[in-house]
Formats: sequence, structure tokens, C-alpha cells
Amino acid sequence: MITQLSQLDLNGEYSYADYLTWQFNERVELIKGKIMAMSPAPTVRHQTISMNLTGKLFNFFSGKKCRVFAAPFDVRLYDRKKSLLQNQDVITVVQPDLCVICDTALLDKRGCNGSPDLIIEILSKGNFKHDLRTKFTLYQEAGVNEYWVVRPYEKSIEQFVLNAADKYQTQAIYVDDDYLQCHLFPDLQIDLTDVFMD
Repeated sequence: MITQLSQLDLNGEYSYADYLTWQFNERVELIKGKIMAMSPAPTVRHQTISMNLTGKLFNFFSGKKCRVFAAPFDVRLYDRKKSLLQNQDVITVVQPDLCVICDTALLDKRGCNGSPDLIIEILSKGNFKHDLRTKFTLYQEAGVNEYWVVRPYEKSIEQFVLNAADKYQTQAIYVDDDYLQCHLFPDLQIDLTDVFMD
């Protein structure tokens, strides 16, 4: 049993089956078999934005079939052209800040096995390259239909949507006091004044 992150070879390759055996306190993600340590505990601003968005999403989806989850929550991803994989074959496990899942068949006792419909990542100074590059590519390959990147200090949200070629394109960039309109759920409109309020 692995009880400390230091017991692992950070240059090694691991699967979700390995991940399930780890019993240490540090939060990590598994990106194509490689261990990625997560940033330290989020800032107050990050958590405030996360809670504000969670409240908006929870209210909108209350009574609907889609479910909203906030980190820490494991999402197992793989290329969408592949079928559901066994634990030993899954090599990517992420913990998005927020996600919306409408196909409840993807949910099991450990989290989500497949692509959420919507993922939201809130950038922090320690993870912006990870979310803008690595996760952008992962979510695109996995077929996450809509991806929002929240920039707390700029008070903006960039909205990416998969196009017909299964590539992300920027749908819109919302700032400050704009009303964000979700692409997948057009009735979901969020006043960003409420999101970015301190």
C-alpha cells in the first residue's frame, strides 16, 4: 500500500487501478499515466468564485436530470473514440473545479467514468498553464462539449465549445458584469457580477 507520495516514481507511468491503492493526503491527478501534483489549497477568491458558480449551477439544475459536482471529484477520461475502459486501462484521472454530468450512467461510487458535458476550471497562479494547455487538450480529446476557463483576477470567463471537427473554438469571452450564456443549456444565464463579487 502506498501511504506517501514520495514512495512513487514521479517519472513512472500509472493507471487508475494504481491510483485507487494510494492512501496519502496530497491531491494528485493522473494525466496520461503521469502523476501531476495539484496546487496548494485554493485561495479565498478561488473558493468564493467556485461557491458562487456552484450555487448558480445547483439552482439551475435542481429537479433536472443533470448533476453538478465540485472538486474534489474524480473524473476518469480517455479518448472518446474508445469504449469505457477497465481501471487498469484508464490513465487519466482529473479533478475539475466544477462539472455537469447529464448521463448518470457515467456515475459510480468513485466519481465519473467518462466525459462530463460541461467542465469549469478556475485558474490560479500555480495552475494556469496546466488548465490552459494540458487540460484543454485532454478535455478536447475526451469530448467534453463545453469548457469554461475562469480567470479570477481579470474577472473573465472564456467559453470553449467543440465544433463539428471535434476541436475547441472560443464561443465567447465574458467579463465583469456580462451575462454568460451557456451553449449546451441556453436557458442557463449567469450574471458575472454575482460570480465575481467578493
